[in-house]
This record gives sequence, structure tokens and C-alpha cells, in this order.
Amino acid sequence: TEKYDFMYGAAGVHPEHAEELCAPDAYHKLTECLKNSKVVALGEIGLDYHYEDNPDRKIQQKVFEMQLELAAEMNKPVIIHSRDAAADTFDIMKEMQGRLCGGVIHCFSYSTEIAREYIKMGYYIGVGGVVTFNNGRKLKEVVEAIPLTSIVLETDSPYLSPVPFRGKRNSALNIPYVAKEIAALKGVTEEEVYDVTFKNSLKLYRMEENMQAEA
Repeated sequence: TEKYDFMYGAAGVHPEHAEELCAPDAYHKLTECLKNSKVVALGEIGLDYHYEDNPDRKIQQKVFEMQLELAAEMNKPVIIHSRDAAADTFDIMKEMQGRLCGGVIHCFSYSTEIAREYIKMGYYIGVGGVVTFNNGRKLKEVVEAIPLTSIVLETDSPYLSPVPFRGKRNSALNIPYVAKEIAALKGVTEEEVYDVTFKNSLKLYRMEENMQAEA
């Protein structure tokens, strides 16, 4: 982010590595990193109960709460990772409501009802390649149900490549396939999807002033 003017970053400890934040100097290093104005968010952070060899759930929850507190202190939006942990993630974030500065529920995989609750709390819903999958009906229903003003486009690179590249290495070059599917589901043009979701991302990461200055 310091080498390239057009690059911005996020910093955080993923739940798979939650134990690493318990090291004596790790929290300090993360705090110092977040002081960089080019680091626009804290994440991705959250809970991942999918794999048995992931850190103990109590450790994940503790580290998640620590980082949410840090986000509130540093006035940064959050990028939330939640896998097979819908209830615990929502409950923890609900407790922080009003103290956090918004963010995105990354790679959203839960129900329309949960999506609407997060939107009420001021969060965006991250939509990536899964929306193009034949078995991605649940996410398609979420996209159909929520406003376009609550969606941001994602890749989860190098994973979750959209059809027709499913199973191959993902990259930002595949974003048009996600936008095309969202446009079809919402009954709007691809140009409108790009325009609205780009503005959403600027609001999410508080970069509107940056873009105006560069223009």
C-alpha cells in the first residue's frame, strides 16, 4: 500500500490463526499497522467452525471480540469472515452494535433473514463467485431480496471462481461474471451494478474523499 498509490489494504487476524494474536507483541503490531492511513479496514476477522483442527471456539471468540474492540478504538470498518458460525457471529456483533463503524459480511453464505439483520446494523453483504453456481440458490435468493445499495462485489481470490471458471484460480478479472449474474437477478444493467457497488465500496471503506481528491 505504501509502494503503490492506487493500492489500499486491510489488516487483521483470520480465525484460523486466532492463537497467533495471543502472542505478546502481535496485538501491538496489528495496532501499529492499522495506524497507516492506507489500511482502510480491520479484517478479515470472525469465526470459522468448519474445520475440526481450527483453534478452539472459545479462543476464536475471544480473539474476534478483541479485534472488534480494536476496530471500534481505531475507528475502522470490519471485514467479517463467518463460516458455519452464524449464531455466534451475529450475537457477538450485535453486542458491539453502535460502537463499530460498519463493514462487510465477507463471502456471505447465510439466509436472507440474517442478511437483512446485518443490513439494519449498517453492514454490506459481500457477493462473489458462489452467486453464479447452480447450487448457489440461497445466495441468489439473498441477492434478489436485498437492495443493490447493500451489496459489494468480491472475489475471495484465489478461491470460489465464478462459472465458467469454477475450480480454477480466481482473480479480480472474474468480477464481470459476478456482476452479470447480479444484474440478471436484480433485473438491472451490468453498468448499474458496477456503478452502485463501486459507490458502496467507497462508502464502506470511507474512501469517497480520496476519490474526489484524485479526480
